[in-house]
Amino acid sequence: MASNRDREEALTFTNPSSSSSPITVSDPLDSFLTDPASLIGSASGSFQNEGLLSSASDYDAEFGFTRPDFRTSQLAGSVEFYQRHVFLCYKNPQVWPPRIEASEFDRVPRLLSAAVMAKKADMNKETRLTICEGHDGTETSNGDVLIFPDMIRYRRLTHFDVDTFVEEVLVKDGEWHPGTPERLKGSYVFICSHGSRDRRCGVCGPALISRFKEEIELHGLQSKISVSPCSHIGEHKFAGNVIIFGSKINEEITGHWYGYVSPEDVPLLLEQHILKGEIVDWLWRGQMGLSEDEQKKSQEQRPKVNGKTDVGKNTEELTQTLNSEIDSRHQPEGCCNTQENGNSHCCQNPVFPEKLENLDANVGAVMISDKKSSKKLNSRINSGKGGSAHKVCAMPTWFESWEREDMYAALAVVCAAASVAIAYSCYKQLR
Repeated sequence: MASNRDREEALTFTNPSSSSSPITVSDPLDSFLTDPASLIGSASGSFQNEGLLSSASDYDAEFGFTRPDFRTSQLAGSVEFYQRHVFLCYKNPQVWPPRIEASEFDRVPRLLSAAVMAKKADMNKETRLTICEGHDGTETSNGDVLIFPDMIRYRRLTHFDVDTFVEEVLVKDGEWHPGTPERLKGSYVFICSHGSRDRRCGVCGPALISRFKEEIELHGLQSKISVSPCSHIGEHKFAGNVIIFGSKINEEITGHWYGYVSPEDVPLLLEQHILKGEIVDWLWRGQMGLSEDEQKKSQEQRPKVNGKTDVGKNTEELTQTLNSEIDSRHQPEGCCNTQENGNSHCCQNPVFPEKLENLDANVGAVMISDKKSSKKLNSRINSGKGGSAHKVCAMPTWFESWEREDMYAALAVVCAAASVAIAYSCYKQLR
């Protein structure tokens, strides 16, 4: 599993070690205070001094989705056991210090963290606290508290209320008065974007948030899916780290964790996990409510979609699986398929090469436990080689412009004209 250095303590309320002390910033890059207009991402941007970077692509190569350690470790079983997740909405990643739970100037997070730690032994559920973005006057205002799997929200927690809130809600599992719990609906997506804590999260998180928001707006899902940046959740090396809460999977509210998520994987997570309720196994780290061993067993026992998994497959088997998946995804869109007799059959609406590459990238987000096999496969996928070859048919331009509805309409007109002609012929013969 992860080394002590990689598995830094998140806000899980165990006794803090000496490593919990605030990080000393010895390099201007370590501050990673961000700018929304950055080339790296919109949610937490880039460094204040961009002169330190030769280019955004160079920085991405070191800390982003093309970094050397991206997709080189096993994911399943990397989530420490816990049963309840509490999110405090508070400011944004641009101003979060590396250890916001211990920051002298951020009173509510500091007091809430201390209160939960003090009452940990009295709680019936292992509880994790994380900070998420909050903006006054919006759906998630500063001081709002979201609790999962309860799917409830309490509004406007202040430093005066912290001790009472922890006692009544988290210890006694009751309600906090005068606050009234609001029922949360839909799916909630949290993406680690804590750039001041780790630069990998600061680069990957904003890019994922931007892509999620684009896809959600594209499909009109704004009222059903909420996306928010969050603070450190553990295992920086798996950035981009994503947690999804929703009720689609087995009709239970639980938090599923994903790692090594890239922007190209976002449409797949939306379609397969959030809308269909199917776990994306090759990106799955684990889930709330299961121990690390139980997470591994759960993945081994779970029926795989098209047999895909991130453990126990060699490169050849995984390559065959990917090619099969790519074929199945391309067929409905139309292509030219070579039959056994050597003849080619052309379909409507051909898939063009750039679309093939996008689909290959979505399917190619797979983990292999063997490090060398992983690098070999990732190189193959990223280069666009090794996938099944598809010939693109050159359709006549007038035929390409016709939609299926146009074809049906034209056919109906022809049939109607033929019917009129036949009727008129019969009429003339009767006379």
